[in-house]
Amino acid sequence: MNDVKGKQGQKWFYTDTVKDHFFNPRNILKTQEEVDKYKADGVGIVGSPACGDMMRIWIKMDKKHDRIKECKFQTFGCASAIASTSVLTVMVTENGGMKLDDALKLKPHDITNRLEGLPARKIHCSVLGDKALRAAINDYFRKSGQIDRIVEDGAKVIDKILKITDRDIEEAVLEGAHTFEQLQKKTKIGIQDKSCIPEAKELLETFKKKYFG
Repeated sequence: MNDVKGKQGQKWFYTDTVKDHFFNPRNILKTQEEVDKYKADGVGIVGSPACGDMMRIWIKMDKKHDRIKECKFQTFGCASAIASTSVLTVMVTENGGMKLDDALKLKPHDITNRLEGLPARKIHCSVLGDKALRAAINDYFRKSGQIDRIVEDGAKVIDKILKITDRDIEEAVLEGAHTFEQLQKKTKIGIQDKSCIPEAKELLETFKKKYFG
């Protein structure tokens, strides 16, 4: 197995797998006409083209076996965003399709492992991919009346004045904030609500360890 951690530490280089999925993306809807014609069981959208990467994922279900039969995508973003979403669609549809319960358990490191690593500052792209997939699955649950199966991403408010959550801290770390000063510059956490600083620092270290070892 390749040393994913080592590859993540390379700031400027993409693996051959990343380049393959960027130059030859699988399961991508290339035109608005293709989007309009595609009849999905669930659709998930995360991000915003106004401020960075955006991903949209469509899923079709094998309802009898509770598996993802097809998974299509569009991504507005960089090579890492395109490659991450492309490989994710392959992961959830290969070998007869992934069971929904297993798909909901997919984590960013599962995607980066399949890509044989991403540059450290691009790992957040794989986070958007698994969030978009969860959103599509939840959309399917709502449309099919399986409300009890919906899995919401819980976010705990850490800075109660600026309403900054643990998810905001996680995303800041993935985008390169590895010191509290960098975190504060990016999110403004703790500037007004000083009481949250110890918990914010603890979460910073937790997410650094989780994603960067």
